[in-house]
Amino acid sequence: MKITHFRFLIVVIIILGLQPLVLTQEKLKIVVFPKSNTALFWKIAHTGAKLGAVASGGVDIIWRAPEIENDITKQISIVEQSIAEGVSGIALAPLDNKALAESVAKAAKKKIPVIIFDSALKGTAGKDFLSFVSVNNKVAGSLAGEHLAKLLGGKGKVVMLRYMVSKSNISDREDGFLEAVAKYQGIQVIVKNRYVNGTVDEATNECMKMEDKLKECDGIFCSYEQSTMGMLFALRKLELAGKVKFVGFDTPAPAMAAL
Repeated sequence: MKITHFRFLIVVIIILGLQPLVLTQEKLKIVVFPKSNTALFWKIAHTGAKLGAVASGGVDIIWRAPEIENDITKQISIVEQSIAEGVSGIALAPLDNKALAESVAKAAKKKIPVIIFDSALKGTAGKDFLSFVSVNNKVAGSLAGEHLAKLLGGKGKVVMLRYMVSKSNISDREDGFLEAVAKYQGIQVIVKNRYVNGTVDEATNECMKMEDKLKECDGIFCSYEQSTMGMLFALRKLELAGKVKFVGFDTPAPAMAAL
């Protein structure tokens, strides 16, 4: 839960940080672009943004999100729309570390300050955008790998689900996980290039297609909320929940209860 609370505070700080940097006007309009509206984390981020606006005073928060967490085209479209509207400031969690760079450059030309959060964007903080706020996802993934290795006693077959092909903060977690378990000669990663994204239901369906591998493995790592939940539900359907060592990322209530 500590990481969730930290992320909540990050968004409050982002809004407070943007306020003195945007143009003076009667009411500031700051647009927050999460990756989607589906995951619990983004709902927490939305609450943090609203609290940041209340703390700042004289700020309107505009929340604009793609419906699903892999719609890069939609995110680019709504960012460009906001730039055209001439908003006061932007807080952006980019779905891709390169695809949104051009849009952010357009914002800079219009002197609209941009803060990047959660996932990195190609460019230099302080030059191409104001700043980048996030946790160290590679370290988080490494901690997950070390914990799973400990649960397995340093040996066994492991399945890791990936998020999207594009580079993101989640792929940093996956890299950290793989580097951590690679230190253990007794651990064999039998699945590491299987990609799962979309809703929890879609993730569950993809996990069900891996039934043979899930029955073969001793441990599993899922790197983000929807895959964690999808895998949990799939393991229950396959009557493997509690029999396989399972480490997942993020803190939705059903996952916390499953602990």
